[in-house]
Amino acid sequence: MNKRRHLPVSAVLLALLGLLIAVGCNPNAPQSILEAQGPVARSQLVLFWILFWLALAVFLLVGGWLLYTVVRFRRRPGQGIPAQVHGNTKLEIAWTIVPAVMLAILAVPTVATQFYISEPPEGDVLELDVKAHQWWWEVEYPDSGVVTSNEIHVPVGMAVKVNLTSNDVLHSFWIPKLAGKLDIIPGKTLSMWFQADEVGEYFGQCAEFCGQSHAWMKFRVIADTTEDFETWKQAQLADAAQPTADAETQGSTLFLSKACIACHTISGVPGAAGILGPNMTHVGSRTTLAAGVMDMNESNLREWLIDPEKIKPGNTMADEALAYINPDFALSSEDIDNLVAYILSLK
Repeated sequence: MNKRRHLPVSAVLLALLGLLIAVGCNPNAPQSILEAQGPVARSQLVLFWILFWLALAVFLLVGGWLLYTVVRFRRRPGQGIPAQVHGNTKLEIAWTIVPAVMLAILAVPTVATQFYISEPPEGDVLELDVKAHQWWWEVEYPDSGVVTSNEIHVPVGMAVKVNLTSNDVLHSFWIPKLAGKLDIIPGKTLSMWFQADEVGEYFGQCAEFCGQSHAWMKFRVIADTTEDFETWKQAQLADAAQPTADAETQGSTLFLSKACIACHTISGVPGAAGILGPNMTHVGSRTTLAAGVMDMNESNLREWLIDPEKIKPGNTMADEALAYINPDFALSSEDIDNLVAYILSLK
């Protein structure tokens, strides 16, 4: 009776486990490693499948043999204590040599893949300097001087070398569909490369716990056509747009009179040369806000300015940090509206 009572529960648990596995392996997920969209990710995926299928074969062989011995040699009613056997030299040698040979074989594709992903191929390579902060990403294009944050524009079909540094603690740079993760160690500069083969957006994430808002340290790689990338780059090199509407003008005045300029830079605006926060010269042209946490729009921007701590706990826009910089930072509802208008005009 007890077995019958527990059977439905076991069936439900198995069904839930199967559902979780199916969802977790969905290749169409935004951050799935199973849908490689570049040469680095594909080479790593090939290695993953080699290791996976070999490990599965070993598991089935060992597990199957174990299950067979448990059933075949189980103690039956009336049997006494079986003969005691200690060791088997041939078997012990075999299960030492066979795994060693398998590991040696696996070392070949592993080392080959490691060499392939260590340096970009010869030819045109776009180089980026990416600095990780708690909890956002600063991106600089050394060849042009473009500085942006949290959104990385690259030309489709071109290798991109990324030089990674940390401004504070240990982070990890990861674009699942384009390349595996690489830890970022404070005091060191580490490099990796990737290439996007199709135009589109690719989701990135910090993959190493780095503090209170680690889970909200996101970014996006936007692969453009060559023409669109050049257009974007030229637009980023221009100074910020000058305010035109009354609300934008008042927002600009607020930006310069409050604590904003202590942390943010706006090219072409005298006095706005802060380096603690993201460069805001063309922030209005970005698709996301707060390091990929929210879509960039009027409603979300207003919510962020009203209570950034609620959205991303521990960030440097928090009330206590701003109060330390400038005790008069308090913003009225009208101030928020004007700042939103000005920030969205920075395209």
